[in-house]
Amino acid sequence: MNFLKYAVAVSMLTSMQACAQPAAPAKPAPAAKAPAVKAAVAPANEPAIRAALAKAAPGVKITAINPSPIAGFKEVVVDGRVLYVSTDGKFLLQGSLINLDTRTNLTEASEAVLRRSLLDAVPASRKISFAPANPKYRVTVFTDIDCGFCRKMHGQVNEYNKLGIAIDYLFFPRGGLGSESFQKAVNVWCAPDRKVAMTMAKNDRSLPKKNCPNYVTMDYKLGMQVGVEGTPAVYTADGMNIGGYLSPQDMLKSLQQGNK
Repeated sequence: MNFLKYAVAVSMLTSMQACAQPAAPAKPAPAAKAPAVKAAVAPANEPAIRAALAKAAPGVKITAINPSPIAGFKEVVVDGRVLYVSTDGKFLLQGSLINLDTRTNLTEASEAVLRRSLLDAVPASRKISFAPANPKYRVTVFTDIDCGFCRKMHGQVNEYNKLGIAIDYLFFPRGGLGSESFQKAVNVWCAPDRKVAMTMAKNDRSLPKKNCPNYVTMDYKLGMQVGVEGTPAVYTADGMNIGGYLSPQDMLKSLQQGNK
């Protein structure tokens, strides 16, 4: 379960958005790009931190405890999210840690590394991809069949492809497991031609109700792990979250800036 759903002493519960709102393309500083390699660190023996989090959120799973830029705090990874907890276990900080000298979002960079490892583990056979012959960029998009901005984005998929951007879809039915949107995703996956079925579903055309071995549940749970809060949720090959819907040109600009 995503850590944001735990009843910790921070009011960061965020309700599922109907759709991610269109946003102006982010302009990350070059230094904000996720490091190419950052090995996972085994959880350190920090009894005060473990005891404090276990008390605040029983059953919480700590993935790693790493050094932090903040004196007296550790960077703690919980369900794909980075928190900062004092070494004595008395204080918890949740939010973006910014290096003002470089304007780098250190929290996002750390979380991007975690997301990258999760997304890299997804085989191509589990995705529904719309890609040009030789893509310059690939983005992973968690999508919902009924989301308005998801439909708008898919309506421009050929334009993204013409700009050299490959779109790799994973499902994130906003209604949750077993919802109507979930069944529509299953119908797409079980269709003879998934790409054709995806386009039909995005155009609000009904597909035959089907049931077959599929990855929709796995996609949804993965989305929770990487922190999807609305759809479409777009992630670069480096694991950076570049927001929700972006026009083809704006997405290209964002990808170019992040690649500098």
